Amino acid sequence: MNTHPVLLGILNITEDSFSDGGRYLAPDAALAHARELASDAAIIDIGAASSNPMSKGVPPDVEIARMAPVVAMLKRESVPVSVDSFSVPVQRWALAQGVEYLNDIHGFPHCELYDALAASPARLIVMHAIQEEGPADRTRVDPAGIFDRVMNFFDRRIPALEAAGIARSRLILDPGMGFFLGAAVEASYTVLRQLPALKQAFSLPLLISVSRKSFLRKLTGRLPQASGAATLSAELFAVAQGADYIRTHDPGALKDALLVQRALRGSTTAA
Repeated sequence: MNTHPVLLGILNITEDSFSDGGRYLAPDAALAHARELASDAAIIDIGAASSNPMSKGVPPDVEIARMAPVVAMLKRESVPVSVDSFSVPVQRWALAQGVEYLNDIHGFPHCELYDALAASPARLIVMHAIQEEGPADRTRVDPAGIFDRVMNFFDRRIPALEAAGIARSRLILDPGMGFFLGAAVEASYTVLRQLPALKQAFSLPLLISVSRKSFLRKLTGRLPQASGAATLSAELFAVAQGADYIRTHDPGALKDALLVQRALRGSTTAA
């Protein structure tokens, strides 16, 4: 069990994110929330184009314009930045800003970007999704076969990135959650239960993002803003299964829960 996972605070600078669309679209609101997240999270993960099934497309120049003030501010304040985008122009822009992490929901499928990725020191969050392009959708796949799909994806993608000169040590694996694993809620629970096998297979750090996801809300019947308890339960389970990074809307709640767990175990590093 990793008792000290790295926390990524989610900042959605979007109109249509399922959880908080529109709340941080204004630059002042985005900047204020970034600072709030940074008080508990080690990394701020910024997305300016939603990837939920109901989202609208966002042109790369709009994505960049939404993120630019926040990225600049966080860089000035030495807060590590992750840019969450599957747009190649946006990814090139992010690399030019010197961001510390790139997060791609399709796991960097575009070979034309590989030279730039290889030349950058940024860590890459290589995410699996059943969708090969675009945002998530409600495609139904058999949950019984979802873990094999995840394994097969990384079996192909990791060697492709390494062959392009991208050091394996820069990779962080995200198996995907929610609609990225299909419309069946059981798929997410299946993958969460098998995180130890995924970690053992590739010997790479794992990132998990269950925050306010639909598979939790369908179980509890809660709205996104009321799904904090379900989110925290799933996040703690992921940590217990060996997750190294947790991407979350509420890093403060998870930080406090982990602190209490360490204290209950009598850890000398509870603080």
